[in-house]
Amino acid sequence: FYLERSRGRNYEAELQRCHPEVALVEFGDYHPLKPIMVTDTKTRRGARKGSTSSSSSSSSSVPPDPLSSMLDGTDPLSMFAAASASETPAMSHSRREKEEEAVGPDFEPWSSKRGEILARFTTTEKLSIVTAVVSVGKAPSPGSSAVSEKVRTRLEELDDLEEGSQRELLNLSQQDYANRIEELNQSLKEAWASDQKVKALKIVIQCSKLLSDTSVIQFYPSKFVLITDILDTFGRLVYDRIWTMCSDPRPLPDSFTVEDVNDTAKETCLNWFFKIASIRELLPRLYVEAAILKCNRFLNKSGIQETLPRLTAMIRGIGDPLVAAYARAYLCRVGMEVAPHLKDSLNRNFFDLLGTFRQISGESVRNQLVLQRVEVPEYLTLYSPAISWILQCIAYRAPEDYINCAEIWVEFTCRHFTKREVNTVLADIIKHMTPDRAFEDAYPQLQSVIRKILTYFHDFSVLFSMERFLPFLDMFQKDSVRVEVCRSIMEVFIKHQVELTRDPVILNAMLHICKTMHDSVNALTLEDEKRSLALLIIGFIRMVSFGRDFEQQLSFCVEARATFCNLEPVLVQLIHTVNQLAMETRRVMGGNHSRKTAAFVRACAAYSFITIPSLSSIFSRLSLYLLSGQVALANQCLSQADAFLKAAVSILPEVPRSISVEGKLRSSESFLLDFINNFLATLLVVPDHPEHGVLYLVRGLLNMVQDYTWEDNSDAKVRVYISALPLLAAMSQETYLYSIPKVDSNETLYGGDPKFLSEINKLCETLIGQILDHLKALGRDEKVAAGSRLIRTSGLTRRQGAVAFSLFGVLLAHGDLRNNKLSQLAVNLWNLSHKHGYCETRISVRTLESIKHQAQQPNMTHLSDTVQRLTLQSRT
Repeated sequence: FYLERSRGRNYEAELQRCHPEVALVEFGDYHPLKPIMVTDTKTRRGARKGSTSSSSSSSSSVPPDPLSSMLDGTDPLSMFAAASASETPAMSHSRREKEEEAVGPDFEPWSSKRGEILARFTTTEKLSIVTAVVSVGKAPSPGSSAVSEKVRTRLEELDDLEEGSQRELLNLSQQDYANRIEELNQSLKEAWASDQKVKALKIVIQCSKLLSDTSVIQFYPSKFVLITDILDTFGRLVYDRIWTMCSDPRPLPDSFTVEDVNDTAKETCLNWFFKIASIRELLPRLYVEAAILKCNRFLNKSGIQETLPRLTAMIRGIGDPLVAAYARAYLCRVGMEVAPHLKDSLNRNFFDLLGTFRQISGESVRNQLVLQRVEVPEYLTLYSPAISWILQCIAYRAPEDYINCAEIWVEFTCRHFTKREVNTVLADIIKHMTPDRAFEDAYPQLQSVIRKILTYFHDFSVLFSMERFLPFLDMFQKDSVRVEVCRSIMEVFIKHQVELTRDPVILNAMLHICKTMHDSVNALTLEDEKRSLALLIIGFIRMVSFGRDFEQQLSFCVEARATFCNLEPVLVQLIHTVNQLAMETRRVMGGNHSRKTAAFVRACAAYSFITIPSLSSIFSRLSLYLLSGQVALANQCLSQADAFLKAAVSILPEVPRSISVEGKLRSSESFLLDFINNFLATLLVVPDHPEHGVLYLVRGLLNMVQDYTWEDNSDAKVRVYISALPLLAAMSQETYLYSIPKVDSNETLYGGDPKFLSEINKLCETLIGQILDHLKALGRDEKVAAGSRLIRTSGLTRRQGAVAFSLFGVLLAHGDLRNNKLSQLAVNLWNLSHKHGYCETRISVRTLESIKHQAQQPNMTHLSDTVQRLTLQSRT
């Protein structure tokens, strides 16, 4: 089966492609590790006739660079420069031919399109043309200032052109206009032949200005063809003149380099670029420089490569989108003639062109079309020659790499169109990438497609309503890539989905995506990865709401529990969601459940009771049992609440003595004590079960605490006993501190029954006895340790004082100190806590002040006698 589905391979061709490029070297003393010394030389070649070429090597007196001297000339930049300098002419020529290969016969030339454009874009409107009144200046008088006078005269003539020595010909027919342009073309050639270079430049500048005129917009493509003919003529004339200057005394080869160009030719070429740079208006400056783009070869190896991006950026300053489109077409035209391998600028021109289409709907263009009575569809056809030419340039000898093109087009489609067009692009990608499982080699591009779609589509109801979106996701069949794509979708959803949703399209799609992430979890998945995936799924669950349709919400949680059973944080979130659902039901019903809602909240309790045991974290189970029990109590589900609380008590022995917190083992005592305190606070409002006896949950908890294996040298158990005393004191009150509406707690069931109070007192006596025994044991251990001198006793005395002071605080707050025995016990505990001076003096002082304040209250005067017996002791 595998052999039938595998893609075809040509191993020999693949091996050839992997071979490094062969470079010719001069062997001799060559060794790859031998340092290369570089000598800086300056050579003048191709001098003018009558001059001698010279070569000179100069050494500088500048002190050597300490960093360079340390490298002894073997730094990477020096070696690279040496390698470049030592390159033979044959190597340089062959490489340049490979890089700058001219277009072949398979490229349709501009000349073949020229006639079609002129025949298609015609007009019956009257045209006008503005031409310069060109006068030939007088020859400068001979003398030392002849050259400077000539330059000044030419500049003045250019300024005169800028300032308006022009005339306008009106009411021209299309044929008259074409004839006039041809006359200008002939005038250009004649001026050039008679060495009137400024006049020729004036003609070119004036013709270029005509390309900014869109007064007869239907004729613009034909006007572009006619005027660029003049620009092409000018570009050839300038290039041929400089070429001729380099061909004396010997012809310049076609594959010449900058080193083959003499200084005079370079100076002349540079002078032309300076003249063009002085043109004030953007459009003629751009067109004229583009016309002589090829002349950059005389000045710099990378001149064309540097100029093309600059001219591309200049076009962005043209306000009219039609004028800008044809300027880009012309730049692509000359670019393909001189450097067809430089595709970046061609591509940038195309994307800039796409970006200008938003101007079509702008007020300026609309007003222009209304004025000329041109409809938008007709106007758009004017762009077709420019776009067609630019696309041909981009596509010429480009790879038949579909997905790279589609990746770019997706962004354009997302930015400027609707979901229908994006869906069409996705369908096309699926069509091309599915055969022979081509998508397996294009995962990076396919991921880029997803990212670009998510950048522009934040409404997930729109996103998932695309018929081909989920089938597109199905092409990601490599698990790691598939999960990464799903993760990126979830991150965008959580970031941008503001409102809660119940949209079935969104829910079904997101469940599918979340299930994909969940199913990737296995025994080898790292905990951080599990936590990250769980947080994303939890974010989705929190955004799902069915409003008042609580049953549908519960059904969703049931489905989600089955789907995400391997991620514990998700299950915890689902339990919280269901508990919140039960409380929301209670709020809606105002606490008065009907038969239907009572059954529903019991179903919620059942959901939690079934789900909690599947959790591996013991503290998650404990806290959720307690929380779910509280929710059940609030909804008058007494039997369910009882079951939750009993389950919590039953798993207390399973709590380990240490737990992992952020990768470190810590004692679990503090967590366990916090839970027990919360549990005791809940028991105040939990009525006793009629079949299990008085205080059965309290006794069950204390029994578990009694049997639990606490850490050595720990006071945790007696601290639980001390915490239980306030609960028992609160239970003995006629009116409890707090209660749950519509739930009868023990205050209602027993109503101050003497037997009930007797049971509370017995349990209190037992607990106090256990605490006092522990204090005595600490005292005995202190004496033994001190006598044997095995350990320091400060730890034992501190523990004894802390436990004694805690019990004193409980007796003070909840005990009846009118009882002499209890009052004496309180005084003894105070003295014990201060015996060794480890009690906080500040806390002791504030405690005494509080007792004195209470003694001033009615029925609390007996505390005055007690406070007289409480003294502060210090270590001294």
